[in-house]
Amino acid sequence: MRKSLFSLMTVLSAACVTVAMPVAAIDLGGALGAGSKLGKAATLSDKDISDSAAQACAFEDQRNKIAPAGSKYAVRLAKITEGLQNEDGLSLDFKVYETPAVNAWAMPNGCVRVYTGLLDKATDDEVRGVIGHEIGHVKLGHSKAKLKTALLASAAREGAAASGNGKVSALAGSQLGGLVEAVVNSQFSQKEESEADEYGYHFMVRHKYDATAMVTLFRKLPGSGGLTSTHPGSEARAQNIEKLIKKG
Repeated sequence: MRKSLFSLMTVLSAACVTVAMPVAAIDLGGALGAGSKLGKAATLSDKDISDSAAQACAFEDQRNKIAPAGSKYAVRLAKITEGLQNEDGLSLDFKVYETPAVNAWAMPNGCVRVYTGLLDKATDDEVRGVIGHEIGHVKLGHSKAKLKTALLASAAREGAAASGNGKVSALAGSQLGGLVEAVVNSQFSQKEESEADEYGYHFMVRHKYDATAMVTLFRKLPGSGGLTSTHPGSEARAQNIEKLIKKG
């Protein structure tokens, strides 16, 4: 969703996390070339996008309180996501942020963060529906497109500035903040949300979860922001899922 979550609706283990090893840095200088035209930036590879997502996720992990291993939230999310570490060709990394926002998000590198606010309000299968929706945004290329746009905008602002060796070894904090914003607060189009909803439905069916949980969550949080704040409306989305369920 978005502002991220279920953007599903329209709809992410230690008490404090530090990155044990430096995350692979996106080579803006190499990918764009100092002073290159933005048209050339279209050559940003999937690895560039994944590496930048990994940096942004690590950045956000350091800014948020992560539910420690053994806490009720961490234990519950581990139960909810059991067997989902490799999903549809994507290696997933799940953590809980201790924040009351009803939200969750996923990055193109497989980073998935779920907020305690969502866990407090949703059943296990409702949370799975949100996760399936968020994975859908990644697998369908929606999140990648958002990150790419943010990277190009950052490169334009910096003039694709490069260091002496012609490479940008790491993204600055301000750039990482922009990438996080591009995913967590993304406003996806009606078409993208509908596509992610359908992906989420098939995700639920594939794993033999209760797909009606997507319907109940839409109706539980109508237009409440975060998960259900973007178009199409929650009721319309609930009805679309009901149609898919009837079709089998």
